[in-house]
Amino acid sequence: MAMFVHLTAAANAPRIRRAGIRADSHGQGGARGVYCFPVLPSYTLTHQWLRELARFHPKGALVAVHLRLDDDQEVLAGHYRDRDRGTQRQLRAAEAVRRIGTLADPRGWEVFLPRAAGAREVHRVRAVPQVTGWRYLPGAHGTRPCTCFGCRVYGEYGARRLRERHPHPLDGPPPPVSVLLARIAAAGVPGDPAELRSVLHWFGLRRRGPLERLAPLAAHPDPAVRGDLVWAVCRWSTPGVAELLDGLADDPHPGVRETVAAVRDH
Repeated sequence: MAMFVHLTAAANAPRIRRAGIRADSHGQGGARGVYCFPVLPSYTLTHQWLRELARFHPKGALVAVHLRLDDDQEVLAGHYRDRDRGTQRQLRAAEAVRRIGTLADPRGWEVFLPRAAGAREVHRVRAVPQVTGWRYLPGAHGTRPCTCFGCRVYGEYGARRLRERHPHPLDGPPPPVSVLLARIAAAGVPGDPAELRSVLHWFGLRRRGPLERLAPLAAHPDPAVRGDLVWAVCRWSTPGVAELLDGLADDPHPGVRETVAAVRDH
């Protein structure tokens, strides 16, 4: 029997002891199942994912659930970056333990069980120290975290202080609306695409804006400008955003149509 550890919120422990682990996670190719990691001789490597997972469970401690899986159980194994590439390999559970255990650096590797784990497969549930493992990515310790709009996590402990100490050059605060509108006017007609896309970046950091002044950009000849317009206004609470996106959903350029579909999926 191969032994794995699954990290989860302590509040889930009674249900897991009673009924096992639900297949709530999404793996490679959209499969549903349970993420886990082999129990290795190194305690730190075995529980390496704890601090990273704790970022998404801010209201409670995590516990370690030890699972005994049949050696012939089919699982997916690979680095977490391989998941998006679709290159994680299908292995037997025993082979996944052997393969990961012989790696020079198994940080960032994961095993995905493509089904729920039954209560009889739960060996034990125990408390673990909450300071084990890496955060953000393996080897990130000593590297300044990125504070750009895409990487920052709102509400995370120390996030505001980090942004104040290390502001990102493209992270705001955005210039006043009057300044941005003046830049659009100075760009001419139909307008320099590079300048318009720069202005739309700043508008995208706002929660509301002068939608009626930006709406003419939906007819700009450069599809990149029209696509950036979608990203700029999609999160605005300003009335009229839905109607503008409806029009761009029928844009002649496929890239713009895909952008509208992407923002609506979120």
